[in-house]
Parts: sequence; C-alpha cells; structure tokens
Amino acid sequence: MDFGNVIAVLVIIFVSMTLHELMHGIVAHRLGDDTARLMGRLTLNPFRHIDPIMTIALPVMIIFTNALTGAAMPVFGGAKPVPFNPENLKYGEWGIAMVAASGPLVNLLLAFISYAIAAYVGDGNAVGKLLATSVAVNLGFFAFNIIPIPPLDGSRVFYVIAPDFIRRFFEVAEQYGIVLVYIAVLVLSPVLTVYMQAVIYGCASLFSLVI
Repeated sequence: MDFGNVIAVLVIIFVSMTLHELMHGIVAHRLGDDTARLMGRLTLNPFRHIDPIMTIALPVMIIFTNALTGAAMPVFGGAKPVPFNPENLKYGEWGIAMVAASGPLVNLLLAFISYAIAAYVGDGNAVGKLLATSVAVNLGFFAFNIIPIPPLDGSRVFYVIAPDFIRRFFEVAEQYGIVLVYIAVLVLSPVLTVYMQAVIYGCASLFSLVI
C-alpha cells in the first residue's frame, strides 16, 4: 500500500470516526444529557475526537502489517469516547443502549451510501476506489464496535438484555476495557479477522440485494 492510499484511509477514518462520535453526542443530547455539548464534543472538528492510539496508530499498524505479511485484517480503529451522564438520559438503560448503538449505525449508513454511489460511478476509477475503501473502513468500524467487549458500543447495547452475572462482569471489565481491546487485537487477531471479514462480506451482500 503506497503513501497516498494510507493518507486516503486515514482521511476516511477521520471523517467516519468524527460522525460516529458526533452521533453519540447528538443522541445523548436529544435524550436529555448536555455533557457532550458542554465539553465541546458536538462538533465536526475531527481533532476534538482523535485518540492517538485508536484513531491513528492502530489503523496504520493494521495497514502496514497487512502490506508486509499479506494478512487480510480489515482496517478499523476508534476515537476518544464522547462523554455522557447516564443519570440524565431518558429511558434508563435503554437510553444508554440507544446512545451506544447510534455510532455503529452511522458507520453502517456511511458504508451503504458509499456502496450505492460506487455502484453508480463504477470501481475502475479513483473515485470508485475511494468509495470502496470507505465501504470497507466503515464496515470495519461497524463490525469492531458492535463486539460486546467493554468499552466498545456493543457491550452497552448487550448490557440491557444480559443476565446479571454478565452485567457484573461488564461492570468490572469496564475499568480495564481498553486493555481488553488491545489484547483482543494483538492476541486474537486471526479470530478477529475472520469475524470482521464475515460481518463485512455479509453486510456488503445485503447492500447488493438493495442496490
């Protein structure tokens, strides 16, 4: 992968993660919590959302690992979580789940829009290739963030319907969540790759039925 492609992927990641985090804040605001707005996180400025490790280092590591080893791990990453106060949200635990689900759903929507436009313009040109990258990156964000491992969004959605013993585990694991994510990426990368590829290909197949 050349330098231009790396920059293109990072730009797509910046846009995708900005909209992902912004939607968390918007939904929280609509449900009664102003924490994100008061902390300046209801913004399209990507630099307010960047996490140096999850937004830049992790995607770049995946890109170059794939290039050097021939691996096929989908590119994904994360951002600095938008803060919210669950005590202020309507609907209790369901409100928390709605805030959490909004981010991955934005990525799914961005992937669908990119897929639809790419189907129209074709994939044999620079625009088509950029859109195809957007599909892959956004579906990678979607697949990664719906994993039910604290502090990923999937854990907060699953928490609502989880039995008590899993809830207690999540509450303890939340304190070490980012460490668990790093372990999953570093130790379980072959399993993670298979899972994410399955989600990405499954979603792309569903898109093809609609477009």
